Amino acid sequence: MLTDLVQIRRLGESKRDENSRLRLHLKRRNYQERRLMRMAQQIEEQIDCTAFANSCRVATVKITERDAEKLMKRLGVNRLRFLADYVEQSPEEGFVLKRNQEGCVFLEGNLCGVYDARPHTCATFPHLTRGAGSLVSRLWQMVDRACYCPIVYNTLEAWKPEVGFRSGS
Repeated sequence: MLTDLVQIRRLGESKRDENSRLRLHLKRRNYQERRLMRMAQQIEEQIDCTAFANSCRVATVKITERDAEKLMKRLGVNRLRFLADYVEQSPEEGFVLKRNQEGCVFLEGNLCGVYDARPHTCATFPHLTRGAGSLVSRLWQMVDRACYCPIVYNTLEAWKPEVGFRSGS
């Protein structure tokens, strides 16, 4: 199980094309989604994200109206204060949580300061075992995530022999 973040970034970047081909491989073939999700769950259970909090340091968090309501209630602030202090507009993603030099504005060390009210996307991250749509529909995001998330990197690597994917495929 690889957890060194420098190695994951290096290998994830070098395997971008390969991981894109893996997604196409899965789209074109029948496979047991439950089996792949079980494998992902087993890997997820072996990796303590709080040891790294790398996703919180690297990824942006798009927030929904429901997320905003939960966070405003948790923080005890009104909409104007919430938007001013915790949210910014992204041209690509819409409303996202602000970031500082450490990453997500709510990151405290390696822990989430609003864990009990964290946005839905954070609660279901890395979206391998949980998320909207089929597993394959969520895989387009995994090429990037394999460059910073130990769970995603290790899961994609475990799936390749399971589904008969060869890097030259």
